[in-house]
Amino acid sequence: MTLLDVAAMLHLSWGTVKAIVKKHLAKEYQRIGYKRVRHIGIDELYLGRKDKFITLVLDLDTGRIIWVGQGRGGLALREFWRRLKISGARLEAVAMDMSGAYSASVREHAPHAIITFDRFHVIKLMNGRLDQLRRELVAAAGDQAAKQSIKGMRWLLLKNALNLSADAKTALNQSLKANKPLATAYLLKEELSLLWFMANRKQARSFLAQWCQKAVASGIKQLIAMAKTLTRFAENILHFFVTGLTSAAVEGTNRKIRTLLRNAYGLRDQQYLKLRLYSLHESKFKFTGC
Repeated sequence: MTLLDVAAMLHLSWGTVKAIVKKHLAKEYQRIGYKRVRHIGIDELYLGRKDKFITLVLDLDTGRIIWVGQGRGGLALREFWRRLKISGARLEAVAMDMSGAYSASVREHAPHAIITFDRFHVIKLMNGRLDQLRRELVAAAGDQAAKQSIKGMRWLLLKNALNLSADAKTALNQSLKANKPLATAYLLKEELSLLWFMANRKQARSFLAQWCQKAVASGIKQLIAMAKTLTRFAENILHFFVTGLTSAAVEGTNRKIRTLLRNAYGLRDQQYLKLRLYSLHESKFKFTGC
């Protein structure tokens, strides 16, 4: 039930119900145990123009949010590292995106932890390169018909090919036949997703090197830039075959948070928002929305 529903049922004001729930959550989550934390995921979430970003740390073994930091980057994690150190936790591995600020913070405060740049963010970056190429081709198209055929392809290009309907696949294939650079980039995007299905790290390293060679040989600026990024961060990407970690749980949590914010029409009380996030793993049983 929402807070509003509970308030109506009990003939109380919304503010009274919120205060009761907030007091309960504050007591429940005034201390978060870090001692048994071994594997974490770090990500940022955009809350809007007013509140900007928050940094989330998730215990990947339990699915719990264990830290909510205001802002993003190393500063948002400073207090988290202090508490983790005090707890005596033996952090083993971290899954995250390719953010330089977060990886630098991990190396400074947990140099022994294995950093894994996870699959979701690598594919997201590749999708971004593909979409940027599409935009460039739209801008360079000679006639309106050619421009329109490329312009309307964004959804088809970025969606997983396995999830496309028969009609969508036909439309995609027709557009790709008419545009070789886009077809090359699309096929390489699909091929890149096979990296995480290699049998072992050695095989994956060879696959990644060959993929980068093909990307550079294509002569397409966006693919060359992607190949340089993958080459630079290859070791951290390939750490997946050591840790087996991904940020899938973090992304799932981010979707839950967005749903929470939509239901609540935004949460203006920052302290209450943090408490709600700490209790999110139990959201099935907790008050939702407002």
